[in-house]
Amino acid sequence: MQQVTQAYIDRHFEMPGQFLADLDADAAAELITAAADVVLILDHAGVIRDLAFGSDELLAQGCQDWVGKTWSQTVTVESQPKVEALLKESVSGDGVRWRHVNHPVAGSSADLPLSYSVVPVRRKGQPASSAATHTLAFGRDLRAQVALQQRLVTAQLSMERDYWRLRQVETRYRLLFQMASEPVLILSGSIDKVEEANPAAYELFGEKAKKQGWTLADSLDKVSAEAVRQMLERLRASGKADPLQVQVTGKAAALTLTASQFRQENTLHFLLRFSQAADHYVSPGATSGKDQLLQVMESAPDAFVVTNLDGHILSVNRAFLDLGQIGSEDQAQGKVLDKWLGRTGVDFRVLLSNLRQHGSVKLFATQMRGEQGSISEVEISAVAVTTGEQRCLGFTIRDMGRRLTSDGRGAKELPRSASQMTELVGRLPLKDIVRETTDLIEQLCIEAALQLTGDNRASAAEMLGLSRQSLYIKLRRFGIGDASAEVEH
Repeated sequence: MQQVTQAYIDRHFEMPGQFLADLDADAAAELITAAADVVLILDHAGVIRDLAFGSDELLAQGCQDWVGKTWSQTVTVESQPKVEALLKESVSGDGVRWRHVNHPVAGSSADLPLSYSVVPVRRKGQPASSAATHTLAFGRDLRAQVALQQRLVTAQLSMERDYWRLRQVETRYRLLFQMASEPVLILSGSIDKVEEANPAAYELFGEKAKKQGWTLADSLDKVSAEAVRQMLERLRASGKADPLQVQVTGKAAALTLTASQFRQENTLHFLLRFSQAADHYVSPGATSGKDQLLQVMESAPDAFVVTNLDGHILSVNRAFLDLGQIGSEDQAQGKVLDKWLGRTGVDFRVLLSNLRQHGSVKLFATQMRGEQGSISEVEISAVAVTTGEQRCLGFTIRDMGRRLTSDGRGAKELPRSASQMTELVGRLPLKDIVRETTDLIEQLCIEAALQLTGDNRASAAEMLGLSRQSLYIKLRRFGIGDASAEVEH
């Protein structure tokens, strides 16, 4: 037991002569080959005289061509100093050390990574102080490890991209939150836990709102505070709550409070927005049917815009401001609607022309561009009002993003019918529809040919009836595979 323990500590066999002395050359070769993925036999000048592989897979990498070359000639430039260091260590007897070495592979942009350790070999009876007759280089295949490292790097880069994207979103949110003209509060679960407030809210509630421990109930009368509590409970239970009139202490006019809820880190939050009561709410007993209609338009989930006959905006509702990422209605008034609406300058002109000619338009498909760069697929129904004191145009804009993404077709799948293809009309010009459809067909055919030929580009070009140069141009155009690789011979 003591001998075995000592042998383990010394990392060498205790009695090799007893068990290995009678091995012949073939048996020794089998043992050496089984000990590593690649074994090189080098002479005193570092020339590869023989080699063996633990599996046939490495033969496909062209390793059999190494025989007769110096070890340094078979590795990449940055690996040559490592090979020279390994050979010096085998002569000096500094012990076994493993080094990562890369071998270039003909016809491939990827190198063959191996980890090597060298051992000097002396003939039987040759003193240990004499120079070794040969050197054995044991190599371990690192391709699986390198692949895992590459996946780790790719995952890390993806996480960093997501992180910066979230930072950009947070910056935009902060900008909108701070610049909002209406007082906004964010509550963490209840009226007594104020998490954040914008400058307009501090202006409304005064300096006391900045003190630690301040709650919204401290700045409301008792009736309003209790009404807000009940409003939040309804919102928590059903997800909906009607606007509420509240009275802020020290303010003569009542304010309209609207609330919505969202979850963050498994915690329920409420977003409260205060506005002048006259803008959003009028007592049902004092309102007419038309006033109620205006209230519905203002609170509608679809965007609603009123313009003059030339398309200059007169009025918009809150949904339009949200869809266009606009801070307030003042920023939109007087602007031409096509600043936010339409894929091209043609879309809005076509829409106006149809309104003037027919008086109404239904289900006109186009895009809505937000101030912060967002793009939404929308559907428009519009009407022209040509009677009364002020003639105008009314536009109802519905966000179609969810409906469009519910289509089961993949990003690279062609429309299944002519009717589905014609749905693109109005969303894209005809030349863009034809070009994108043609490009998609070419890309799918090239990918199918490469898959059928096992990524043999010469065979794929022949199958597609293209020259290899034309195929490589298209590969670079569509970004398929390594388009810079050499043409197969």
